[in-house]
Amino acid sequence: MTVSEHNGAATVDAATLRELIESGRSPRLLDVRTPGEFESLHIPGAENVSLDRLREHRAELRAHLDGDVVLICRSGARAARAAQAERALAGAGLRNLRVLAGGMLAWQAAHAPVAQGRPRWDLERQVRLVAGTIVLVSVLASVFVPGLKWVAGLVGAGLTVAAVTNTCAMGLLLGRLPYNRGARCDADGGARGLRAAGGRRP
Repeated sequence: MTVSEHNGAATVDAATLRELIESGRSPRLLDVRTPGEFESLHIPGAENVSLDRLREHRAELRAHLDGDVVLICRSGARAARAAQAERALAGAGLRNLRVLAGGMLAWQAAHAPVAQGRPRWDLERQVRLVAGTIVLVSVLASVFVPGLKWVAGLVGAGLTVAAVTNTCAMGLLLGRLPYNRGARCDADGGARGLRAAGGRRP
């Protein structure tokens, strides 16, 4: 598998991954986005194991996964979740890990095959909506209640911390909403996904 390095993570580009899949040499594909994002659009044959579930079930992955594994997130510019997943799995003893460079955006840009479901806003877009709405409402309301301007300040501080640490607490919270969990998701969905991923061979 042709790989490179990006943000400290080994990567594979969309063209190379597509070639591997079409030649019957597909690595295991783990999509670390929310179930809702996955249900809306994903690479055929990929398994959805959201990042929080992945961390909880590292031991199961170590027991079931062998060979090459490619982790998939939304984009290369915001590949933090996939990179975090790679570190979590590497810490569990899984070494043959790659991140899809550019994520699903690069896969779509390459006009590669996708499986589609009900459209949903991606998590990053939801974060922008919620943060922007809170700031706008708190600034407007501060005309009547001056102290509310500090709510906008707190949101700004949170976004600054998110940028510096390359994490997003608001995104993690939004990811737990029913909208982002997918129609078939339940409390044990992540664990079942891991077992299914480990039980199948490409």
